[in-house]
Amino acid sequence: MEKTKIIEVENLAKGFGEVSAVESVSFHVNQGEIFGFLGPNGAGKTTTINMLTGLARPDAGKISIGGIDSTDNPKKIQHLIGVVPDESNLYPELTGFDNLCFCAALYGLGKKERHRRAGELLETFGLTQAANRIFGGYSKGMKRKLTIAAGIIHEPDILFLDEPTTGIDVGSARQLRHLIADLRQAGTTVFLTTHYIEEAERLCGRIAFVVSGRIVRIDTVENLVQPLQARQILQIAYAKGLPDLRGKLAAAFPELDFEVPARGLVRVESGPAILGEVGDGIFCHYCPK
Repeated sequence: MEKTKIIEVENLAKGFGEVSAVESVSFHVNQGEIFGFLGPNGAGKTTTINMLTGLARPDAGKISIGGIDSTDNPKKIQHLIGVVPDESNLYPELTGFDNLCFCAALYGLGKKERHRRAGELLETFGLTQAANRIFGGYSKGMKRKLTIAAGIIHEPDILFLDEPTTGIDVGSARQLRHLIADLRQAGTTVFLTTHYIEEAERLCGRIAFVVSGRIVRIDTVENLVQPLQARQILQIAYAKGLPDLRGKLAAAFPELDFEVPARGLVRVESGPAILGEVGDGIFCHYCPK
C-alpha cells in the first residue's frame, strides 16, 4: 500500500548574503514516520527546519505540509505542526505548569483543556513534582523535556524537533528518545534534525544526509548502516578552511586508495565501512559504485 506523504519539499534554497545555507533540497516525509535530517554542525539543518515551520522564508522552492502549500503562507499549517527549537523558547520566570498553559492558550485551548493537557504532559514527561517550580531553575534535561511538552500541547499531527538531545546528560537523552518513539507509536509524524548518527539510527525509519546545504543521500536506516560485501567508495566532505586531508588520511590508512575529485572532497575506495563523522566539520557517507 502506498504511504501518504505528509511533508513534500521541492528544490528548497536559502542564502544569507554570499553564503548558501540550503541548496536545491528535495525530499518527502511519510505520515507516521520519524524522518531524520542528519549532518554536521553548519550543514543547513536548522535553516531547513526554520523554512518548513515558517520561521524563515525560502529564496526558492516549494513546501507542502498536510497537502497544503505553505511556501508563501506558513500560517495555513500552524494548527498541524508543533515546533521544538534547538534552544528553549519558554519563559524562565514562569513555572513549568504555567508555561504549558500559556502555550496551550496560544493555540486556542480553553482553560479546562489547558489545565488537563498540562497536567497530563507533566506526568508523561516525569515533571509532575517540578510543575510549580520556576522554569529557569530546571536542569538542562528537564528544560528540554518541558520544551517538547510545550511543542505537543495542542496534539499536532507533525512535530519538528531540532537537535533534541544536544547538551543534555546521557540519562535524559535516553529518556527523550523513548518519549520520541512513543510519540511515533501514537501516530505523530516526527521530523528530527541531529548530528548524532547513533541517535538517527535508533529512532528514524529513513534518514537524509545533508552536507554543506545539500542532501547527499536519502535511504532507510537498514540500507545505510549495513556493511556491504562489495568494494565501496567513501566520499568525505569537509568544511571550507580546513587543510587538505588527503595526505593525512593516506598516511593514517595506507591500505586505502584516496582521490581528490574536487576542492573540499576526498574520495576513498575501501571495503565494508560504517557511516560516521571524522572530526569537526567532516562528514562521511557511502557512495556506492
